[in-house]
Formats: sequence, C-alpha cells, structure tokens
Amino acid sequence: MPSTDDGRLGPDGVEPGVDGSSPATGPHPAVLPADPVLLAQRISALLAAAGTTHRVIIGVAGAPGAGKSTFAAKVADACGPAATLVAMDGFHLAQRVLDDLGLAEIKGAPETFDADGYLALLARLAREPDGAFIYAPEFRRSIEEPIAGAVPVPPSARVVITEGNYLLLDTPPWDRVRSLATEVWFLDTPETVRLEWLISRHVAFGRSPDSARDRAVHGSDGRNAALVLTSRDRADVILRP
Repeated sequence: MPSTDDGRLGPDGVEPGVDGSSPATGPHPAVLPADPVLLAQRISALLAAAGTTHRVIIGVAGAPGAGKSTFAAKVADACGPAATLVAMDGFHLAQRVLDDLGLAEIKGAPETFDADGYLALLARLAREPDGAFIYAPEFRRSIEEPIAGAVPVPPSARVVITEGNYLLLDTPPWDRVRSLATEVWFLDTPETVRLEWLISRHVAFGRSPDSARDRAVHGSDGRNAALVLTSRDRADVILRP
C-alpha cells in the first residue's frame, strides 16, 4: 500500500488494503526508523481507520537473523494488551515430514513451511472476531519443532503482529499475505549485524562457529536471505534499525 515518502498515512487516515482488500504497492516504500513506540502510534492510526470490528494485522518481514522476532515482540509490547504476536515459523513442517520429503537439508526454505496453513490462519484473524479464541502454532528452537495450539489469540486482540522471512514474496502462495495484512514492513538490518546475530544464534543452539558461519553465509540461510532481500521493495514500510 502506498504511503507518503515520510511514512505518514493518507489525509483521511486510510491506506488501500486497510479493509483487507488487495493493496497496491507503490514504487518507493516509506522508510522509517525501527522505533517500536513510533510504530505503535502508526498502528493506532490504522486501528482508528479500521473501525471497531476489524483487526489490524501487521507483518514484519526480513532476512534470517535480522531480529524480526525480538523487534516484533517490542512492537507488540508498545501496543499494549490489545496486541498479540503470531509468528510464521509456527508453520514449519515437522522434522519427520521434512525427512520423508527429502527437505531436511534445506529446512527454513519457503517449501519447508505449511504456507497455506499460515494463510488460512491470517484469513481467520482478518475476519471480524466472533467471541472465540483462535490458537496459532509456535516454533520451539530448543527442539526444532512446531507446537500446535501454543499461541492463544483472544477475541479482544485488536492488533496481530506476525513476522517471518517470506511475507513479501511475490510467488504463490506467499503473494497472498499482502492482501490479508493491513501493512507489511521490512526490517532492513545492516548485513554485518544480521550475520553476527545469525551466527551467534546457531552457536547458541549447538553449532560450531565454523559450521554456523558456513550455514549463515553459504548454506541454506545464505540462500534464503538472498531470496528475501529480493522482496524488500514490496513492503509498505522499510524499517532501519
């Protein structure tokens, strides 16, 4: 959805796509600092435009290791109790399924997720709340497996922050995320910082420093990052840490 160059909403407070219709991407996404408080104010304006019966769904895309999970949690905290965080990573295919499909070596690539399941969840969240809880899965890095029904989204949640690598891809079925979200932002973390964070994460979960660097730079993470970066200009807002 197009924004003014400084990231402001339109004069009537509404941007295309706020009502769930397909957004029209402009040639130049707005560029804003990755300031959770500032962005919570932006979300408040989107809430006011959405009315009382619709949720605002904000997507946060970015390459592996960009800090999406931590940043999205900070934005949700800044929005207060009306916000819930739901991650795309909960839709990782189980390790047994990846083994059966021969995809274990590229775990984290687009084809190793239940993309249609993720889209179905976004569609449910985008509908007017009917008084029932919606339960989303969560990926647990400690066991490298998704856990079903781990994230409750109460009917009182007016804001859903969802983050993941592939929210801005223009290939099916990922291209449908843009029509289900109110806005999708791209967290544009400097490459040296992103790689440092990603390597540190791999080491923390048991890889040797050399193995961690190889995966981050030359392995599946490196390939996935290159793909994600091609989608950056489809964002409504590019966020600079």
